[in-house]
Amino acid sequence: MPNNPNNTVVSRHVLSVLVEDLDGIISRVSAMFTRRGFSLVSLVSGKTEHPKINRITVVVDADEVNIEQITKQLNKLVPVLKVVRLEEGTMVARALMMVKVAADANNRPQVVDAANIFRARVVDVAPDSVVIEATGTQGKLRALLEVLEPFGIRELISSGQIALNRGPKTMAPSVR
Repeated sequence: MPNNPNNTVVSRHVLSVLVEDLDGIISRVSAMFTRRGFSLVSLVSGKTEHPKINRITVVVDADEVNIEQITKQLNKLVPVLKVVRLEEGTMVARALMMVKVAADANNRPQVVDAANIFRARVVDVAPDSVVIEATGTQGKLRALLEVLEPFGIRELISSGQIALNRGPKTMAPSVR
């Protein structure tokens, strides 16, 4: 990760944020990052096992001082129930990617084989292309793209990262 002008080390952080399922919460969270100029890498929101509670996974590049400030600012937002910083090695993190690859009758078997090596799935086949769906770490998805690149990537979309702590530890919400 790059250093900032103050020579403090900037690194990638993953925050898991439990929020009440209210209209506009994503806008409020993203606005907090915009107002303070933090480098937001991805923000993904989804339902949880609790009705009316969503989990937002935030990936951000920041130094230690800024990540503490981000955590404090998130905790100040009224619909936020809990903020947990997930640590590398103690979390399971995945992203979703869909990629349309040029594939005709001649090279389609090689494209499908490449997808299978990465445990990806072919979800659509057309006469001149295939759409592949893959989930995994950012490194795995980058590696798959490197293998598919020689065939010709026509379109690509990737979700942000989602993550959970490993083992029995959970983010039980403290309902307000």
